Amino acid sequence: MQVILGIIFHFIGGFASGSFYIPFRKVKGWSWETYWVIGGLFSWLIVPPLAAWFTLPGFREIIASSSPRTIEFTILFGVLWGIGGLTYGLGVRYLGMSLGNSVVLGFCSAFGAIVPSVYYAIVPTSGKTSIIEMFGSGWGQVVLMGVAICLFGIYLCGVAGMRKEAELPDHTKKATVAEFDLVKGLLVAVTSGILSSCFNFGIEAGKPMAEHAVALGLNPLYQNNVTYVVLLWGGLATNLVWCFILHLKNRSWPDYINGTAPLAGNYFFSAIAGTTWFLQFFFYGMGESKLGNGASSWILHMAFIILVANGWGMILREWRGVTIRTRWTIVAGIGAILLSVLVVGYGNAIKLS
Repeated sequence: MQVILGIIFHFIGGFASGSFYIPFRKVKGWSWETYWVIGGLFSWLIVPPLAAWFTLPGFREIIASSSPRTIEFTILFGVLWGIGGLTYGLGVRYLGMSLGNSVVLGFCSAFGAIVPSVYYAIVPTSGKTSIIEMFGSGWGQVVLMGVAICLFGIYLCGVAGMRKEAELPDHTKKATVAEFDLVKGLLVAVTSGILSSCFNFGIEAGKPMAEHAVALGLNPLYQNNVTYVVLLWGGLATNLVWCFILHLKNRSWPDYINGTAPLAGNYFFSAIAGTTWFLQFFFYGMGESKLGNGASSWILHMAFIILVANGWGMILREWRGVTIRTRWTIVAGIGAILLSVLVVGYGNAIKLS
């Protein structure tokens, strides 16, 4: 029953993540950096402490009593993840919901499964598995094979994207993805996928705070909510700095008070997008607490996001007008990514058995 609940929570979180960009499509007359800031303030600054306040009374005292090393590493990985989250938005902007999410989350899934083990090879930690040990164990080899399958799936998605660009006239591509740009999209998607995986390790770095919450008798289901507060400070800093630079470059500061834009609607939809984004990790934490395996939870979470995002891509008809061959290529790529999720999950199951 615990496993079933974990899967349900991960699906809800995956649905939130795969859907959060939809409200941004309702924003009119604002530059990207403007609505990204408003959404981000809800994602990283407003909603996380509210969630912690409702679910973990005394979370501020837990943070205050944590060691400086725990806080520093959690924020550091939050900063790295923040760069990944920033470029995630750009990846979806340039590639669309379907292709953008498949490439970004494929890389995120793969590296999220192995980044911690690379760190533990550099900084050996009792009870933690290094990448060297993974290569030398049966379960580790299965996980690494899953990562390789995931990268192959990403390659197929990239091929599908190049075929789409070659097959469709510009006006058709712009009708489905307003700023479609394959080269820019793939560059930022690769960067995003690699750095976004740092969120998984940020959760690991902040585990002492979550464990402290459980030791105080608070509900283990919500233990990660205190970690998110600190982890997202790093993401907030990264994104605010970049958007500030874009505001200066594009002279987009007046967007916030531009009377020619539907300001009430823009603020509302940006807030909804930001809140929806945070809900992915609210439910991720609940799912991870039920499954009890960070790597498997991360992979499962990514799989649901890929499925939901591609469902939206189909609904929004982002692949309309391409050849059957291209359609089957993107389907094969997505299928390979999902297969990799199963393989990595199986490898982790072997480890726990």
